[in-house]
Amino acid sequence: MSRLNRPLIAALFFLVCASSWAQAPAVAVAANMKDAFTEINAAFMASGKSDLRVVYGSSGNFTAQIMNGAPFALFLSADEGFPLMLYRNGKTLDEGKIYATGKIVLLTNNSSAIKLSRDKSDLVRAIAQTNKIAIAKPELAPYGRAAVEYLKAEGLWDLVKDKLVYGDNIGVATMYVTSGAADIGFTALSLAKAPEVAKYTNYSDINEKLYGPIQQRMVLIKGAPQEAIDLYQFMQTRQAKAILVKFGYGLDH
Repeated sequence: MSRLNRPLIAALFFLVCASSWAQAPAVAVAANMKDAFTEINAAFMASGKSDLRVVYGSSGNFTAQIMNGAPFALFLSADEGFPLMLYRNGKTLDEGKIYATGKIVLLTNNSSAIKLSRDKSDLVRAIAQTNKIAIAKPELAPYGRAAVEYLKAEGLWDLVKDKLVYGDNIGVATMYVTSGAADIGFTALSLAKAPEVAKYTNYSDINEKLYGPIQQRMVLIKGAPQEAIDLYQFMQTRQAKAILVKFGYGLDH
């Protein structure tokens, strides 16, 4: 093979690979699932299954995109409401399945002197010490909606409402705390347990009775190829469930 041809062949190989990747089925995954799903997807691929394109974001944004024809094959939502909305609008094969139940926690950056606890008087003191409190946009992200429910039920809303900074999804809200842009934030327990988050933060549990259950549902979009169906089925295996539990999720069954 001549030296002249090698760059051309390399370029053609790159284009073929890029084209193959572009044609791989796309999976929409709620941001709270990023670390858990990364591990689940690695296990899925290790079983000999095909790779899929994975996109992380807010469940509300994904729902709007799918309604407008975005070519996702599988949607792992952070709640039940958005997938069921897609089902009612004829976008999915069926109602799908609940694959996990989530929890919200309070997160603080290690560099701050703020101490968190479930005690309301301690929370009031912590709120007084900070200028910014991060949450995900409640209209887009179920974990943000749960945070608002909790704050109102605990009688803290008036204290925090002018200090809130909103992320488009729970991953962005969490990043605000890990970066120090906000001293306190609400995040998913699964993200608080992630090594890259735990390195910079501490978290405190909150009263689960003060917000509605976060039941996460997944649905196959109409026309989903076999690769997406395989992943949907893999999410229901003992192996995938063990990973979800490891990251702090509860199982619905």
